[in-house]
Amino acid sequence: QVQFVESGGGLVQPGGSLRLSCEASEKISSLYVMSWYRQAPGKQRELVASITSFGNIQYADSVKGRFTISRDGAKNTIFLQIDNLKPEDTAVYYCNARSGLRSGPTGSWGQGTQVTVSS
Repeated sequence: QVQFVESGGGLVQPGGSLRLSCEASEKISSLYVMSWYRQAPGKQRELVASITSFGNIQYADSVKGRFTISRDGAKNTIFLQIDNLKPEDTAVYYCNARSGLRSGPTGSWGQGTQVTVSS
């Protein structure tokens, strides 16, 4: 099962920015969809952004205009640029692969990276 290592989280003030990274244990070119998820305290994990191997991108409505997903196939890594951070973005962020845009995650969950937005 493909594995992931997330990094780049931290404590930032509202309005700040972060760039999260996710390195996969195998070539992401073989993974049709790569996605970012987040889980806030006391809430279920939610899908926030996805990118296919063809470059098609989808975002959750709550993050459109502030989150940007990208991928670097040479580094087996995907990124999530988060701008204009809000307190409600506080969560542990995870990445995973999917076989399709309507499919669930197929890889192992990593430890995630904590994003805390607070003044």
